[in-house]
Amino acid sequence: MTTIRQRKGGKVPEADEDQPSEEKNVKSEGKIPSDHTGGKLWNILSLTVGGIVAIFLGLLTSIYVATLHENDLWFSNIKEVEREISFRTECGLYYSYYKQMIQAASIQQGIVNCEVSFTSCCQQTVLNIFSNMVEDKECLRFERWCNDCTGNRFVLFIYQGATKQYLEPVYFYIYTLFGLQAVYVIALYVTSWLLSGTWLSGLLAACWYITNRIDTTRVEFTIPLRENWALPFFAVQIAAITYLFRSHLQPAQERLTLLAVFVATFLFSLTWQFNQFMMLIQALALFILDCFDILPTAKVTWLYIIQISGLLLVCALQFFNSMILGSLLVSFNASILIAKTIQKNLKKGSLLNRLGKLILHALLVSSLTLLVNKFIKKILNLESDEHIFKFLKAKFGFGATRDFDASLYLCEEAFGLLPLNTFSRLSDTLLFYVYIFVLFPMTVTAVIVALRNLSCSNQALEKMEECTISLKPDAAYNLIHTILFGCLALSTMRMKYLWTSHMCVFASFGLCSTEVWRLILKCVRLYTSRRTQVIKYLIPIITLLYILYKFWPGIMDELLELREFYDPDTVELMNWIKSNTPNTAVFAGSMQLLAGVKLCTGRTLTNHPHYEDKHLRERTKQIYQIYAKRSPEDVYRILRSFSTDYVILEDSICYERRHSRGCRLRDLLDIANGHIMDGLGENEPDLKPSLYPRFCEEIKKNLPSYTAHFTRVFQNKTFHVYKLAKHK
Repeated sequence: MTTIRQRKGGKVPEADEDQPSEEKNVKSEGKIPSDHTGGKLWNILSLTVGGIVAIFLGLLTSIYVATLHENDLWFSNIKEVEREISFRTECGLYYSYYKQMIQAASIQQGIVNCEVSFTSCCQQTVLNIFSNMVEDKECLRFERWCNDCTGNRFVLFIYQGATKQYLEPVYFYIYTLFGLQAVYVIALYVTSWLLSGTWLSGLLAACWYITNRIDTTRVEFTIPLRENWALPFFAVQIAAITYLFRSHLQPAQERLTLLAVFVATFLFSLTWQFNQFMMLIQALALFILDCFDILPTAKVTWLYIIQISGLLLVCALQFFNSMILGSLLVSFNASILIAKTIQKNLKKGSLLNRLGKLILHALLVSSLTLLVNKFIKKILNLESDEHIFKFLKAKFGFGATRDFDASLYLCEEAFGLLPLNTFSRLSDTLLFYVYIFVLFPMTVTAVIVALRNLSCSNQALEKMEECTISLKPDAAYNLIHTILFGCLALSTMRMKYLWTSHMCVFASFGLCSTEVWRLILKCVRLYTSRRTQVIKYLIPIITLLYILYKFWPGIMDELLELREFYDPDTVELMNWIKSNTPNTAVFAGSMQLLAGVKLCTGRTLTNHPHYEDKHLRERTKQIYQIYAKRSPEDVYRILRSFSTDYVILEDSICYERRHSRGCRLRDLLDIANGHIMDGLGENEPDLKPSLYPRFCEEIKKNLPSYTAHFTRVFQNKTFHVYKLAKHK
């Protein structure tokens, strides 16, 4: 197991909504007030200061996480093999693409040589990462483009073209990812600024993001992870959508903003294969708000089209990745556009009439989505994401499952419910308290506005505009966004990073918002315009001072804490493989370990952490029989069917204690094979005792039935490597 040991040693211009309507009309007609010049200079100064603060905080965050990474591993001082091992589990596989390309003589040669080696069911084949098409399609079929290579290729082009002679490849790689954190923080800052009208809100959002780092990002210890490439672009997309929903945009501004949304959507989709699920939630948010006439319909339609267009472009660049075509997002957005064409006058009529139309509209969209999705998957014979739906079905209580892949997800803590201690950490910085404080009145406002929109005609709404509660489209979008992504995070802990970062934006916006404070003060009968303005700035400043007072010393202590990477067993294994096995050797083992083997040694793998293909999932399940109760003959036959030369057994898996009974890997394999699990406890009545002992335990006894097929060639405290005999 990898361990770490201690090492010695302002304001954006906004309209004053309380001014008389006559003054508004004067401005709209182009009559310039007497203080126009001073106001314009103040706005320019505010924009300049706010922009400088945004860039400063973004760079500060990048430096902060980079320093934590260096302090945690002593990255600059450890050996190259230790640096590579520090890219844990699937992160090692993603970095291996970059390493393989960077070692080539040229970019073109790197693309040609960037191949992940596999063994097929009948002969050794090679999987080209850039097309994900195996040469022998009858043995192993892949139709997915590897999203994980996209960011690596982008970094490679810049590195090869500009900075190769100045910086080591690994540093250029990690600094690029840390640099994207600056983009992330700046995007969050700008979104909060746009919503509230003051850059003080953006400052507070950035401070909350940094002080809640444990719950807002994990970039410093999972650098190559796909989400670290994608989430900054997602934040940019949200900022662009927020700006798009501002009123009174000029046509040129609207077109440029739509272009920005498209580019951000495309880059987000290109760098993370889970993009379709994130954007499906986003499309659902747009759908709900559009149904209640809270968002401008034309802009919402453009966003549906942009989502589909971005995905289709990614599909084309990924050699027509059929998994994208079979995504629920494509089916959902297409169904909405079809339903809008079929159903007219959805937003006309009485309350009951409109409610009835909306219910029918929702049913039509849902039915069309399922039908279109089923039709596409049937035509393209898609089964890539079936394990996700099995997992979701079991997770939400629609029946237990013995499916190995779904159970593997269910037993991982990252895919469980959000732990309660998350809220205590978020509360320490006041973030959660402020978030709830803002969320409640905003939600009530949204419900009132939705009911009002359903009850009144457009003409009546215009007359009531000056005297009723209102909700701006940009605030409404971010409200429903944070609610839906909050539900996702509560149900699946791994997705909390999508919610907590936006929580910083939403809470800071509410604390600096004139509209929110006006509503609250009116409810308690304390409203005056001056009091609203004072509170709008005073409360955020007090909050910032509290955060600095309480957390600045801890951040400084954290930056002074020095540790060192320490994993001698894995280092010994990798060095042995490089020195004692041929370059063409084929290795079997756990997905996580083989990712490191690929990165450190370049050897051929039988399976790896890509888990989005049915055939690869089945291959992994077969390889994992080394930890099941199977005969040596069965295990040998399975491994040789994949042309395996060496198999690596890990004591941490064979004797696993991290998970409870029923969730250990050996338990999942036993259940899938119909065998009774080890240890005390109940078993399902139809499970039977196995005729054979557990392979990973029994092979260490060097019994003749095992030594006839397997010869131990390496051993340390953690790993056991066996060479397979090549029987004729």
